[in-house]
Amino acid sequence: MAERSTAAVDVADNSGEKPLTAKADQSTSDGVAQDRKRDTDNEEAQGNAGTGSPGKETSSPELHSGHKLARRYRLEECVTRLDGFSSWRAVDEKLRRAVGVHILPADHARARSVLAAARSSALLGDPRFVQVLDAVEENDLVYVVHEWLPDATELTTLLSSGPLEPHDAYQLVSQIASAMAAAHREGLAHLRLNPNAVLRTSTGQWRIRGLAVNAALRGVSSDTPQRTDTEAIGALLYASLTQRWPYENDAYGLSGLPKDIGLITPDQVRAGVHRGLSELAMRALANDGATASRHEAACTTPEELVKAIGEMPRIRPPEPTFTAPPEYQHTSYQQGTYGRPAPHPGVTQPVLVPPPPLQSRTGKALKWAVSALLIAALGLGSWQLADALISGGGKPEDTQTQTQDGNDKNDKQPKPVKPIQVQGAQEYVVVGGAQAAGDVDKTYDGDSSTYWRTKSYTDGPRLAPYKPGVGIVYDLGSVKEISAASIGLRYAGDHTTVHLYATDSLSPSTGIDGMKKIGTATTTGTSLTVKATESSKAQYVLLWITDMPMAPGDGYSGAGYKQAITDVKFMG
Repeated sequence: MAERSTAAVDVADNSGEKPLTAKADQSTSDGVAQDRKRDTDNEEAQGNAGTGSPGKETSSPELHSGHKLARRYRLEECVTRLDGFSSWRAVDEKLRRAVGVHILPADHARARSVLAAARSSALLGDPRFVQVLDAVEENDLVYVVHEWLPDATELTTLLSSGPLEPHDAYQLVSQIASAMAAAHREGLAHLRLNPNAVLRTSTGQWRIRGLAVNAALRGVSSDTPQRTDTEAIGALLYASLTQRWPYENDAYGLSGLPKDIGLITPDQVRAGVHRGLSELAMRALANDGATASRHEAACTTPEELVKAIGEMPRIRPPEPTFTAPPEYQHTSYQQGTYGRPAPHPGVTQPVLVPPPPLQSRTGKALKWAVSALLIAALGLGSWQLADALISGGGKPEDTQTQTQDGNDKNDKQPKPVKPIQVQGAQEYVVVGGAQAAGDVDKTYDGDSSTYWRTKSYTDGPRLAPYKPGVGIVYDLGSVKEISAASIGLRYAGDHTTVHLYATDSLSPSTGIDGMKKIGTATTTGTSLTVKATESSKAQYVLLWITDMPMAPGDGYSGAGYKQAITDVKFMG
């Protein structure tokens, strides 16, 4: 049975536009393409199409700007109001930060499922997803509070100016597929993955919003959630390569494909599309229930898509292009023509000949006078120097030494570096399982023969997109000023990249994007020093490894990209 499609307009969490209304999808035996067409038609319908229980209409709670939830979340601007719920930009007055809030009545037909979806999504804690911060039932209302990313841009907005570059499209599909594979391993599906649900931050990372929650708000479900999300990723990649939506109907500000020609490959839609990415998009999409690609098997789960991406040659970013600076133009003063008119092309300029030396009797007398003065000055200086050395017994040298010593004392002395004692540590896990959680204390036990090690990975040196990084959070006992950290490493070769972040606890409440970076360093050897780029104070410091060298097999793991940490020392 072919499943239904779920690419519908998302809740506009970060934009001021009110989205078009969409009806909840129902599972049918029609083909995926027909279901996608039906969903797109529903997206174009204006008005509030209720999807609550039959025979009962629900409406959004009557709320207004300035209203407070839990005496903490002050509503600022309503960005969505449809289908019995509303979405707001709000302010968390306790933490003084912007947040997004979905609100619906407690007796809404989908209130229970929204709460359950929000709480499940919050437990995932993957920084590649916009995090759910709170899910509450209070005063006949159910509301879900989530992160608000003011520096992020929707994929819809990015595509309005043209398709993505191959490297950007590769990063998008890699990061989104990897994130969704991790979510499905925890039993979570998105089901409404579309250009409105995908955001790119100012650092170039891709984030997904509305995991499980947006589908629950719209009453969307699927008999085959992995296939649904995989096809949605394929549609995102297709749109990123072509600036066209891969179905007949227009959607998300993108034109659909021409009528009655079926699903054609991206490189048939637009010239110059990367061949490998074009093939990958077709493998993720459905073509009337048949294998989308003529040469490769279709990808039906995010895990299969991640594997297919891993088998592709990595697409490198384009080489930076440098524009030659404009030719430096000398001013007339530098050309020695200050106060004279600038030369004109085609006009022969007179040759300036320096005046002849003074040859008159006055000139000769002036030369003799200057020479005499110079001889007298030299003789006077020599006499004073000799007198000082004979009568002073080397006092000029003593005076110079004393002056130098006095300057040294007046100069500001550098602050002495003090070691900071580590009080505890805990491995920080973002995606998948831990590396060696029981060995974190071996990184600060003072014994260079013991260490904490990572697993061995087949691709590298960079772990992303399969894993954003691995690391350990250290507890320094109290807030300390951190100037640097020295790290002992077990494996050399390629390059190891380590970042230090200040965070709020041994189990950080935010992802990497929410932490303050202290510093970054890269090495090809077995020791590394990370220096703080600016004054940083923290009690908890995350040591985060994003790149690892190729190392041979040993008693713990086979050959691959891996690293082990022996000694970590913090300085203040």
